[in-house]
Amino acid sequence: MRATCRDLLRSGWQAVESVAPGSDAAACSRAVVLALDLAVVISPALTAGRMMTTAAASGAFWRGRGRRFGGVLARLQYSVREAYLVAIWVPLQWCEWSGTVPLQWCEWSGIPGEQTCLIPLTAVRAERMRQSLTFYRLWLRAAWAVQQNLQDTVHGIASEPFAKSGRAHAMCEQAKHRVYKALATGRACRRLTARRAATSAEETADDAGSSWKYDLVRSVGEECQTEPELRKLVEKKPDFVCYDGFEPSGRMHIAQGVFKCVNVNKCTKAGGKFIFWVADWFALMNDKMGGDIDKIRTVGEYFVEVWKATGMDMSRVEFLWSSEEISKHAEQYWGQALHIASCFTLARVKKCCQIMGRDEDSLTAAQILYPLMQCADIFFLKADICQLGVDQRKVNMLARDYCDAAGRKLKPVILSHHMLYGLKKGQAKMSKSDPDSAIFMEDAVEDVVRKIGGAYCPSAPEDMATSQPKSSEGMSLVEDDLMNPCLDYIRYTLFSQEGYVFKVAGGKAYETFEDVKQDFMGGHISESELKESLTKEVNALLEPVRRHFTEDEHAKELLAKVTSWRKETLEKKSSLVRLSLDSLLEGGDAKLSVIFAPAPSEYVRLSDVLEVLERLRSASGQRVLWLQDWSARCLGLAGGSVDCINGFYELLLHGLRSLDPQLMEEVQVLWQKQAILTGPSDYWTSVINTGRECSLEAIRKALPEGETLDSASQVVVAIMHVGDVLALAGGKREAVLCCGPHHRNLHHLAAEHFEQMGLQVPKIECTDMPMLRLQSPGDGLEADTQILVTDKEMDVNRKVKKAFCEPGNVEFNPPVAWVEALLPTLPEKQFVVKRKEANGGDLAYEEIAVLTEDFASEALHPGDLKPSLGKALNSAMADIRAGIKASGDLKKAEKKLAAYIKSLQKKKK
Repeated sequence: MRATCRDLLRSGWQAVESVAPGSDAAACSRAVVLALDLAVVISPALTAGRMMTTAAASGAFWRGRGRRFGGVLARLQYSVREAYLVAIWVPLQWCEWSGTVPLQWCEWSGIPGEQTCLIPLTAVRAERMRQSLTFYRLWLRAAWAVQQNLQDTVHGIASEPFAKSGRAHAMCEQAKHRVYKALATGRACRRLTARRAATSAEETADDAGSSWKYDLVRSVGEECQTEPELRKLVEKKPDFVCYDGFEPSGRMHIAQGVFKCVNVNKCTKAGGKFIFWVADWFALMNDKMGGDIDKIRTVGEYFVEVWKATGMDMSRVEFLWSSEEISKHAEQYWGQALHIASCFTLARVKKCCQIMGRDEDSLTAAQILYPLMQCADIFFLKADICQLGVDQRKVNMLARDYCDAAGRKLKPVILSHHMLYGLKKGQAKMSKSDPDSAIFMEDAVEDVVRKIGGAYCPSAPEDMATSQPKSSEGMSLVEDDLMNPCLDYIRYTLFSQEGYVFKVAGGKAYETFEDVKQDFMGGHISESELKESLTKEVNALLEPVRRHFTEDEHAKELLAKVTSWRKETLEKKSSLVRLSLDSLLEGGDAKLSVIFAPAPSEYVRLSDVLEVLERLRSASGQRVLWLQDWSARCLGLAGGSVDCINGFYELLLHGLRSLDPQLMEEVQVLWQKQAILTGPSDYWTSVINTGRECSLEAIRKALPEGETLDSASQVVVAIMHVGDVLALAGGKREAVLCCGPHHRNLHHLAAEHFEQMGLQVPKIECTDMPMLRLQSPGDGLEADTQILVTDKEMDVNRKVKKAFCEPGNVEFNPPVAWVEALLPTLPEKQFVVKRKEANGGDLAYEEIAVLTEDFASEALHPGDLKPSLGKALNSAMADIRAGIKASGDLKKAEKKLAAYIKSLQKKKK
């Protein structure tokens, strides 16, 4: 029996093996179906043979009573055959999908385990295999278990004495029913096999259609993160979106011109759309063209003209200007950028600053904002592929890390192209500051001859350790001991063209770069011959560009401007650009007092309400309450949730209006986000300009006392604060900034910037309010030591009852501090202590000094003070509670904050 099975299996294997690589899908399908048919024949024979051998060996089954159990055994054989068929089907499908031979087949048939099935593994088959493999494994395990159970059952039948034949019959029936459920699955699997065979031709055609596209796009990059993601993208989304951004910064070298053109054409040929992000705002942050935005935009137009002349296929290319697009979609873009800032530490973002060619130690605040904005670009443009240079890899990987932090499933594919070497020894990258290190797109013929003639061109590796600058780290992902820029040009600017042939003196032609390199290193091509051919080819590539900038008047004018600026010394330019809120601010030319609201948290403290009221009362002129909702989101306060941040401020405003409605009628409330969106371009330009002048050390000094500079969001919020003050107090009106300790240092940072810009410096009035925490610092939970705007009457009474209030102690006495804070809001500005006549009767205090004196002398006891304070607090909060109860929006805000608090408690557990 074993020999027969082996022969049948070998026949099936030979049928599959006969399908040579490249055979059509129909031949592959026929081989698979044939193998399946053989499995159907093998299964019952193998199973029945094993079972009958087991039964016959016992001898008990055949002692004259075989007829009674013959029908039962026949049914069992049929059931086992069905179950075993599925067990055979599973490895057969594995064979079809993965191109490997199951170990069971190798064992049974004697086929060498290293041989593999010649049906190709395609991406479609591999993906379906991964999706279904879990189920198949479970079924295979179950099928083998059922077979083993049935074999044990037959063995038991054969071993039972005739007197217990009734039990033997029951065992057979029980075993038969156990396999019924598996049979339904087995039949479904067989139907699925037939459908797979019927559609394999279509799948093979689809795979062949997308394979060349993947290969073409993949050839663009020196590295791809990740290749499976890129393959799936090309297969599933024919019109994928590629993105690259560039700073208009003077001249365009051949890597940006010719090499970029070749890469773009490859991507568009494969069906993709290519978006060029003209990063004029980014160039401003990086102080390109002296920080002159008009010159930056002119250079951007010049770059576009170069690409047109180079032969870039513009039918599927789109140029978008960052300043225009970001201003048009400011809320979407900056909301994304601020959320990205909240997800990363400063140390993580500083690692990305190589994209600007800057050392970490010399960074400004604007250069921290730069990679955060570049990361936001990817999601703003809905880019599927980030097709930038290897030098941009770190910030592109930041985008993939952000997807993990934000829970985004679809990550952008990072396709990083090679960075062409500089023409001088040890230059891992071309440098625009060194004209002889690169070929530029407008170079004359004699310039190209001179530069390539003097280029570094070794034929054997040399020691580069001393010539490699620190800034060259990470410029290449491929090890190259030779670092020959001439060979680099040949490989990436010449052989990147489809069907290119490189010819040298004597007429010898090379169809591959590897052959050129091998012959040059072997001495069959001399350095002069190599450079002569390279010079000729490069000039041929540049000739259409030269002609375009000679014949086209607009292009000619752009080149003249860019060329003239190269002769100038472009000094760093700082201009006053700010968001003007003059049309929003009320009060005419009256003095302006700006009160910055407290930072949002999960709790809306009544002490915050009273603190803001005190500052509003002490302010003069036109009073403005500034709510920094976008800054709070960037810092991740209240979980970074827009609903929680807005809910905090809505409850704060409700508390203010409830306790002093008359005062609040005279106060103008401005939300940071709404104000910014009235002029986003001016606002963010002012923020960027502030960041250009502001070092990280200045940011560190501007933080609230006790904070350390750890997060990228702290840097962004600090320069945003200066932008806020410029918008509010940068006009001609006299301005006063009213604040507490939290904003003190940030206001001083803004004042320093005002001085640098020659503006009238606003006055800063910072006042410390008494601490209204009911327990000593470090004691108790925050929710139990603070009176909250959302507290019920019983909550207030409980908290006040537990408050620290040592008799005679006025140095630290929270109830006394609360009375002082409440006095201005109480009826007739009078605090009444209810006491029994036996204890001296009621007391009424209009001045906190008198109450403090009585408490210090113990004429006022904590047992009398606390109940009266609780009553006064509940009376003051009556209107707050009534307003929340009557307002659906306020109840919703309360629920949002409560849900956030609950989520924090779960995390702690």
